Formats: sequence, structure tokens, C-alpha cells
Amino acid sequence: MTTAKATTSTVGATTSTVAVVERPQSIDELLTLGRPIVLAHTAGEDEFPGSTIFGFAESVRAGVDMLDMNVLLTADGVLVVQHDETVDRTTDGSGAVADLVYEDVAALDSAYWFTADCGVCADQPAEAYIYRGIRTGDAAAPAGYSADDFAIPSFRDVVARFPDLPLNIEIKGTGEPALAAARVLATELTELGRAEASVVASFDDAVVIAFHELLPNVELSPSVGMTSAWALDDVPLPYGMRILQLPPRFGELEVITPDLIARATAAGYVIWVWPNNRELENYDAYVTFLEMGIGGLNINFPAQGVRAVRDTQV
Repeated sequence: MTTAKATTSTVGATTSTVAVVERPQSIDELLTLGRPIVLAHTAGEDEFPGSTIFGFAESVRAGVDMLDMNVLLTADGVLVVQHDETVDRTTDGSGAVADLVYEDVAALDSAYWFTADCGVCADQPAEAYIYRGIRTGDAAAPAGYSADDFAIPSFRDVVARFPDLPLNIEIKGTGEPALAAARVLATELTELGRAEASVVASFDDAVVIAFHELLPNVELSPSVGMTSAWALDDVPLPYGMRILQLPPRFGELEVITPDLIARATAAGYVIWVWPNNRELENYDAYVTFLEMGIGGLNINFPAQGVRAVRDTQV
């Protein structure tokens, strides 16, 4: 049973006292909570600036069970938390993360294009960008936060800030860049003592297989190829891949159906849904997923997801 306690946390250069929930310390514990879990997709990217310490912290305040993030390497080999492979969509910079050194990536304003009404939008009036300029010192940070909390953080920064939160980590990309990121991630999870509290995923079969060879005891989500083979041809998933992270639809194909949920449950698997349609990012849709038997919501509006879980557990 989880309990709340008062603790002092340091956010950037600012110290604040907040209520923190004691959370499961391993994925095994997470999967035996007896209820669906809530993850804030990319730190709740429609509610808060994605992939920022600020977004993660506000998602934690909203009550999420787990942090969700994407990782990739900078040109000088630093593992950073960033959803896109380029910085163009969300920051005041441009270029591929893989072509930029960490110092330059970390200096960018990662909330530059964020708005309260449409998430990341590039066609709004200047006043709509409510967090723009905090990273660069041109605007004041919210109470309890600092300019650094609106940067693209390193993976180590995120773990240091949230040492007791389980992690859902997608390795971005394919080929050697993704394999290199997998190697660094395996090293850092081991050094930081977070291997047992992490789920690692990739769309690329080769990356999932390579990571499993590096850290065979870490929970993995199967890649697209592995999941398709199980769903279409009943090919069993490899050992240690109990969590299927799936969209409701993939193109014209309806992915999450009552039959798929029943088959997954019978096989001992759990499904975490990530809506890939903004029309499904709302309280009513979250309730519908939960009533279907979904085991986790990886969503863009974490507070609504937390409320949906509470309401459906009554």
C-alpha cells in the first residue's frame, strides 16, 4: 500500500517541500498494484511542456505512477530525454539531436512552442506561449522551479530529480544510433540502480534484442515486429516482455479490441495504451479504455487519467 509523506526536494536551484507518494520500487511491484496505472506520455505533452523536468514534476504532482520518456544521444555521446529526433518542433533551435553537442542542446528553450490550448503549436499569438523565455531568463519561473527545469534534460538529470519513480523508456530511432543509445542506457541504468524499476522499449526489433542481451533482467516491451507476430500468428513473446504498449489504431487497423485484450490477459500480458489520436486524449476516452480492461494509460493529460482511474475503481 502506498502512503504519502512530506519530503524536501530540490528543483534546479530552488528547494521546496511537497507531498511525495512512496511508489513501487520495481516493475514487478508496479504490476501487482491491483489497478491500472497512469503514465504521463512524454511528461504529459499536451498539459505540460514535453520532456522537461517541469513537465515531469507537474505530472508527479498530478499523481502519475510512472515517468514516460524517450532517449537518444547527442553528438558528444550524452543520453538526453527528448521525444523528437530533432529539436525543431518544441524548442527555439533547429537540427538533429545527433548532430548537436549536449551543451548546445541543454541551452535550448524546450517550452518555446508550448501553449495551454493546443500543446505544441507554431501559429499562436505570442501571449499563448505561456512558458516561453523561462529557460533563457527572459521570464520568471513558476514558484518552486528554475530555468533549468525548462531545458532538454539529460537522462541522469531526470533520474536524479525523481529517484523513486519507475521509468518507461523508449529508445528512439533505428540502426547504429539507436544501438549506441541502448548501450549508454544500459550502463546508466546499472550505475544509477534503476534497472529493476524500468521498462525499456523500441520500435526496432534489433534494438530490443540488443538491449535484452545487455541487461537480460530488465523488463522490455516488445517491438512492433514481435507484437505483430504474437497478435497475428500467436508467436509467443520472449521471456520478460509482459507489457504491450499499443495505440488504439495503426493506420486503418483497429489494434486494441476486446479479443486482443482477452488474449493478452489469458497469456499473462498487460496492455498499456498510448492514444495516437488527440480526439482520444480526454477523460471520457480514458474511462472507455479502462472499462475495456486496459492495464495502463500512457496519456497526454495525466490529471484526467488519474481521475479516470480513481473513478473506475470505486
